[in-house]
Amino acid sequence: MPEPIIGRLVAGEEAQVRRAYERFEAQPVTDRRQTEDRCPYGERATTLGGTASAEGVGTFERKRRPVLTFGPSAIPGWWIHRSDLKEQLDVKVSIRNVWTSARNIVLRAGSPHNYLRMVEHIVALRLGLGVDDVRLAIAGGDPPLFDRSSLDLVEAIQKAGIVQTDRPARYVTVREPVTIGGARGDFVTLLPAAPGDRRLRMDVAIAWDTVIGQQRIQVDLTPETFAYGAGARTNATQTQYLLAKTVGKLFAETRNMGYTKDSILIHGKRGFITAPRPEFDLGDGKSAEPVWHRAMLDLLAAIALLDRGRFAGTVKSYRAGHTLDVRLMTLLYMLDLLEPMP
Repeated sequence: MPEPIIGRLVAGEEAQVRRAYERFEAQPVTDRRQTEDRCPYGERATTLGGTASAEGVGTFERKRRPVLTFGPSAIPGWWIHRSDLKEQLDVKVSIRNVWTSARNIVLRAGSPHNYLRMVEHIVALRLGLGVDDVRLAIAGGDPPLFDRSSLDLVEAIQKAGIVQTDRPARYVTVREPVTIGGARGDFVTLLPAAPGDRRLRMDVAIAWDTVIGQQRIQVDLTPETFAYGAGARTNATQTQYLLAKTVGKLFAETRNMGYTKDSILIHGKRGFITAPRPEFDLGDGKSAEPVWHRAMLDLLAAIALLDRGRFAGTVKSYRAGHTLDVRLMTLLYMLDLLEPMP
C-alpha cells in the first residue's frame, strides 16, 4: 500500500488520519471517469446569457413553492439576492459568508434575515457547470427542493445559456498538500495541480453501516460528469427520515418539510426503503447514488465557496461531511494556503 500523502495537517490527529487513509486506500473503486483534457472548462470567465427559473416545494416551509431565478451578474462571482428584503446587499457566495454548516450550508451577510439555507446543491453548479458570474434571486431563505436532486437547476442554467466574457478565467490551487482530519475517522486532502493542469480530480469514498456499504469513485470534474452526478439525491436512514417528519418538525434545522420518498433516498440496514435512481445501479441491490451525491453536490459545493477562482488539483475525501469540508476551506483562507495558477 502506498504511503498516504497527508502533507500539512491543519487539524486532526495524524495517527488517526493515517489509519483512515489505510481504510480509504483499501476500498475498491466503484466507478472511474477521467479525462485527458487538462482544461475541461476553458480559459475564459463565463456568465449567463439570460435568465431562467426553477420552482419546487419548499425545503423547510412545505406550503410555499419558492422560485429560484438564475441570471447574469455584472459583478464577478456568485451573488444571492433576497428579493423579499429591503436595503440588504446581495450575499456573496463565499467561504467568508458561511453562517453554519451543521446539517447543511447556510450563507448569510448583513442582517440575520439575509440568508439562504441548504445552498450546497445550488452553489455546486458554479464549478460543476463552469459558470463564474451569476446572480441568484429568491423571495425567501428557503430554497426549492426537487425529486431529481439538482437536475432542474442544471437545466435552468442551460436554458439561460452560459456565455464567455472578455476576462480570463482565474484558477487557483493549494501551495502544498493539505489535510484535515475529523473525529470519526474521516478526512479531506487537497493536492496541488501540476503546472498547466486545470482539472479538478476527485477521489471520494464513503462507508455506511447500512445497505449503502462502501463506495468509492475517482472522477475528473467535467460538465458531463457533473450533470450525471447532479441527479443523485440526498440520502437518509429510515430513522433520520422519521425524525424529519415527526419530532424534527419542531426544530428549524431538521424540519425538512419538503422531503418525500421521491426526493430523498431512504436506506436501511439490508435494503433501500425507496428505489435508487436506475442510472446509478451497481447490481445486487447496490447503488452508487450516495457517493455521487457526496462528491458532486456536497463536497464540490464546499470547494465552490473558494471565491478566488476555479479550484484545480486533486481532492481526496473519506467519510467526511459538510462541517469538515467547510472547516478546511476556512483554514485555507486563514493560513493563506491558496495560490493563483499562471
